[in-house]
Amino acid sequence: MSKFDPVLLALPSLTPSLALEILPHGLTLHRLFVQADGRTHDIVIGPEAPEDHLVKKYTNTVIGRYSNRLPVGTHKVERNGISSEVTAIVNEGARVSLHGGPTGFDALPWTLLTPDTPPTLFTPKELAQIPIASSPSSYAVFRLVSPDGDQGFPGKLITEVLVALIEPGEQERKYRKPGDTAENEEYDLGSVVFVYRAKLDEGGKKVVTPVNLTQHWGFNLDGSQRENQGGEEPLSVKGHRLTIKSDRIVKRDADSLAIGFVPSAGTPHEHSSKFIGDQYPEKGYDDYYAFTPFEKVPTRIPLSSFPEIDLLTDVLRPSNGPTASRGNRSDPVVELVSGKSGLKLVFDTNQGGVMFYSHAWTDPLKGARKKIHGGSGLQNKGDSYGPGTAAFLEFHDPLAAFLDPANKDKEDTLLTSDEIYHNYVRCDVRFKEPKKE
Repeated sequence: MSKFDPVLLALPSLTPSLALEILPHGLTLHRLFVQADGRTHDIVIGPEAPEDHLVKKYTNTVIGRYSNRLPVGTHKVERNGISSEVTAIVNEGARVSLHGGPTGFDALPWTLLTPDTPPTLFTPKELAQIPIASSPSSYAVFRLVSPDGDQGFPGKLITEVLVALIEPGEQERKYRKPGDTAENEEYDLGSVVFVYRAKLDEGGKKVVTPVNLTQHWGFNLDGSQRENQGGEEPLSVKGHRLTIKSDRIVKRDADSLAIGFVPSAGTPHEHSSKFIGDQYPEKGYDDYYAFTPFEKVPTRIPLSSFPEIDLLTDVLRPSNGPTASRGNRSDPVVELVSGKSGLKLVFDTNQGGVMFYSHAWTDPLKGARKKIHGGSGLQNKGDSYGPGTAAFLEFHDPLAAFLDPANKDKEDTLLTSDEIYHNYVRCDVRFKEPKKE
């Protein structure tokens, strides 16, 4: 198959509420369809034509081997007594290696796995829950092999990513919090899950390498509203409510390299169910939010214990409401809500924080906007997405964490040949009837 042929995943019900198209090129989430209130919404921004992702970098793609910015140069890394060197290659300005280097995971073709080429980084217990078929329905697993020295990173790295849509249980389709009235009733529409696994494959040689993966997906929950067609109303996420359970953001230097943390309380970066447009910074949002400490599912699993684990059962379980046991799932850390469309996204993850980017550094005169979002779908027609038109929510561990001595042998974003990398993000999609004007 072509790297630009979309792989369609959909819920198996007769009236599916969720479907997505994912491209092997850069493991790109090209479309995410939500059926609600008699409408079809595509809630991620991006170009109309799959091939246009070649000129629209980092839009809904995977990011790897390393998310965000690293200082250029050679860095010695060590974890659990294993040492290596990584040479970060410049691809932004003069001092920055961005999103894995000049040719990161976002620019490469991923392989869709089939029964003839099954996953190797999921255990037998986990594979029993993933119905991989020659024609994927609601599940798919993709693989990428990154050779030793790729973009300056040591060690041959095998990465596999499970993409799944989860049906809401019948009894959970109506989701009401205690004390809510009928008019506040929410409907569960299902869930989107990404599970990222990675392992070094050096034939017994002891190696350590930085790994920090994410999906660089950008949301607009109002983009497909009929009122936006033809450009009658400006496309924006400033009317979306955003909640991030964070108490600090990364402090950055002039080249946006991390130099510590600063408190977010009492600043425009304190997002507690406030409108994105409230106290909106002049240059928009482009910041990493460290989550308030919570009990996390492990991000690395000892290779010796790996064959017996099962970290998928709870992640792939239908949404069961707020009182159900979450097991190997963390509590929700981010919510994005539109009162206009009635759509809500609720995220949980085992990552340490989230990068929130409000599409600040984009030019509406360049690129293309999807037709369902009111654009022409054509490149450089002047009707693309402008600043403030998307909320990019990129879940990953802190920037350049392995360069901070305080993280040594802890949450340092390093992976040794004795470990398996485990990263999950789950997005529960809900709907509540919008209030009539």
